[in-house]
Amino acid sequence: MSVARRAGLAGGMVLWRHLLPTGGVVSGITVTSVFTQAARADLRAELLSAAEGDKMIDAAALFGSAARDAEDRWSDIDLAFGLAPGCDVLEVAARWTHLLYQSHGARAHVDIWSGDALYRVFLMDSTLQIDLSFWPVGTLRATGGPLRLVFGRAADAAPLSKPDLTAVIGMAWLYALHARSSIARGRGLQAVHMLNGLRDQVVTLGCLRAGLPASQGRGVDDLDAPLRRRIEDSLATNLAEEELRRVFAALVSLLLEEAAAAAPEAAGSIEDVLQGLINSFDG
Repeated sequence: MSVARRAGLAGGMVLWRHLLPTGGVVSGITVTSVFTQAARADLRAELLSAAEGDKMIDAAALFGSAARDAEDRWSDIDLAFGLAPGCDVLEVAARWTHLLYQSHGARAHVDIWSGDALYRVFLMDSTLQIDLSFWPVGTLRATGGPLRLVFGRAADAAPLSKPDLTAVIGMAWLYALHARSSIARGRGLQAVHMLNGLRDQVVTLGCLRAGLPASQGRGVDDLDAPLRRRIEDSLATNLAEEELRRVFAALVSLLLEEAAAAAPEAAGSIEDVLQGLINSFDG
């Protein structure tokens, strides 16, 4: 989900909405096959045309892969709207929500707030994802990714915030502790859940070190081959304790290496404890 990279699910208000009318039927809308690239382009053009004719919208821009000229078969539609003076974000979003449900086959949506901007993400009946963000007057800007202005004006790009590496490392050792206890208690599925969380933090550290997108594992397939192979080898093939302990040891070793590269001082203060975790099951 491209919107999550910008808005950040952690700490954001997320509200699920399922707004099909009673009975689950939307007049004139039927479930279609998976969207095509041509259909996506036509729908985006139609939405941009509607935005240009909307007196409550002063600016529109492309975000995501379209703004980077990097669209592929599975890209979504990612549009940002700068509101006209005196217009309310929720009011404008409600009008556009009605449009997408009644005229374009929306089936559900989720809201993510980033400051005063609302990102409303729609699931369409063609399985297409549409991200519409609504920005109070004068606030539309790039926030961590490129922006391609279609009409109107945008503010200067927001400065990129540096990731808190100690927080990533902290979440990693926290997952490691809970993975250890889950394995020791014979709770295989919970152990896999915790190991997956630990791996996610290791991937984040690796991507940041390599200058790759770290959010949602976007850069993991572009990591160097040796690190990719080690990440692949850290996937559990079954729920046997021996296998889970193997995965645990592999991931803690990876964490030690990536943490030392990312934040040597923070890593040094916990290195001996993490090493001890690997052999702590029988203690």
